[in-house]
Amino acid sequence: MTSTGIRLDAPAPGWAIDADVVVVGSGVAGLTAALRCTAAGLATVVVTKARLDDGSTRWAQGGIAAALGEGDTPEQHLDDTLVAGAGLCDEDAVRLLVTEGPDAVRRLIDTGAHFDTDASGLISLTREGGHHRRRIAHAGGDATGAEISRALVEAVRTRAVRTIENALVLDLLKDEQGRTAGITLHVMGEGQHDGVGAVRAPAVVLATGGMGQVFSATTNPAVSTGDGVALALRAGAEISDLEFVQFHPTVLFLGADSEGQQPLVSEAVRGEGAHLVDAAGTRFMLGQHELAELAPRDIVAKAITRQMLAQGAAHMYLDARHFGAAMWEQRFPTILAACRSHGIDPVTEPIPVAPAAHYASGGIRTDLRGRTTVPGLYACGEVACTGVHGANRLASNSLLEGLVFAENIAADIAAGTAAAASTPVREAAIGAGSATVAAPAPGTDPASGSAPASGTDPAPGTAPAVATDPAPEGPVPLLDPAVRITIQRVMTEGAGVLRSAESLAGAAGRLEAIRADERKAAVPGVEAWETTNLLLVARVLVAAAAAREETRGCHWREDRPERDDAAWRRHLVVRITPERSLDLSPTAGATFPPTVAATPLEP
Repeated sequence: MTSTGIRLDAPAPGWAIDADVVVVGSGVAGLTAALRCTAAGLATVVVTKARLDDGSTRWAQGGIAAALGEGDTPEQHLDDTLVAGAGLCDEDAVRLLVTEGPDAVRRLIDTGAHFDTDASGLISLTREGGHHRRRIAHAGGDATGAEISRALVEAVRTRAVRTIENALVLDLLKDEQGRTAGITLHVMGEGQHDGVGAVRAPAVVLATGGMGQVFSATTNPAVSTGDGVALALRAGAEISDLEFVQFHPTVLFLGADSEGQQPLVSEAVRGEGAHLVDAAGTRFMLGQHELAELAPRDIVAKAITRQMLAQGAAHMYLDARHFGAAMWEQRFPTILAACRSHGIDPVTEPIPVAPAAHYASGGIRTDLRGRTTVPGLYACGEVACTGVHGANRLASNSLLEGLVFAENIAADIAAGTAAAASTPVREAAIGAGSATVAAPAPGTDPASGSAPASGTDPAPGTAPAVATDPAPEGPVPLLDPAVRITIQRVMTEGAGVLRSAESLAGAAGRLEAIRADERKAAVPGVEAWETTNLLLVARVLVAAAAAREETRGCHWREDRPERDDAAWRRHLVVRITPERSLDLSPTAGATFPPTVAATPLEP
């Protein structure tokens, strides 16, 4: 583990609470981890950027994949996942996923999630791209994520898990030995920038979701700005496979200039028999893959992009008129409503679709128990790189991964291997010794979990004393939030679906120019922190994509169109150095080396 000494420019914490575990994020991964930690008797705090139900999970339409159907087996699920991952999956991680997955789904049902059932009361299962069997459980037709989120949020509230909503995580706290000791965060208030505090805990679980907002058009919500990956990099953790960004093939096309979050047209629509066609109505997936429209996502996204380029078209079409009104209304009510709200009726006309950024297959490198290369720091869900997805995620494996690995993380923390989980940390260094947050004075009420009102002085005897020491290099200069849209356009143009050495070099140069620009944010604040995080994530993605001189999975190099197993069946591991440069190193092969945290820590 390397200590970078790097942190965001932010005010010193003005308040602090203690816990055994702090979970950052409130999607399926974060809330599952929090519930399991709470059930194990650990004092758990959930920190989430917006409301509890505002993460990426609630946007998941298709469902959750598990071998639940008659005749299906974990081994078949494993095979489909390995094929989709294009030679870079960690087979042990995939085996863990598919073996523990069915029971994890059953525990989710016990928690309160309701899945659609057939006439006999069995869970209804559908197919999606890359799956050879019907193994996708869904809820509300096409509202699976919303139902899972509802059930988990309700369980968290019923169990009175302490939560801090509308809070942006800033940086990791470490103790003098370099172990995790909590986080700094900013509780957001309109126009206020003085809500910085700390949650001190010997175990931190990052479940912050994706980084789709690094591109102009994405299916990700506005909160997906890569905060977890950026924090981990500054803390000295290793990142891997960030070049493998999955572009969902069928996102509702709203115009060439449309930016921000775009409506998704679930893969389950193709699973039920919809066809991809061009403007003339010709199906173009036939003959390109044995599964045609149900090929893995990277293959379908590339095929759509090729057709668009060949025909000079801005989009293709998804034709499901043969479903009829009743099926659309019953099976895909959310998608039907989204299309109609944009003036498109799928019952009577094909849906215009084009690929858009959807899912980060890479992230913070972890082992099978979710441990990163920083002791006491865990990661799960989209922010993590567990090895399950390889170079391309199999459809609907993401919710399952969040469930399974969150449960393993909670078990590991409860077993005491993180760092004396039953004893809250009393003193922790911010960044790498740049500041120290002392324990709350007697009389503090940590159970409230709330910060002092913005602009007011804490009552005497209730606030932690905060002592600061100058950092060796000072905090990271913050970017002007106005450059966010520039970063997104640079990434879309240079590191989108189609990439080349030329496009990536251009993107790298423009990103470096943004980093060197003197236009910095005058005052630390949410938009400046987010924009600074986006730039760091963008630089890592572009560097990894430029280094990987091949086409594999969802990484498509026009100038290197072939997969090269001899040279590139390996992962790229990225770290940030204390000098703030990026260090990229390839692994020896497709198997990840152990994380530093693989050795149990002493209490």
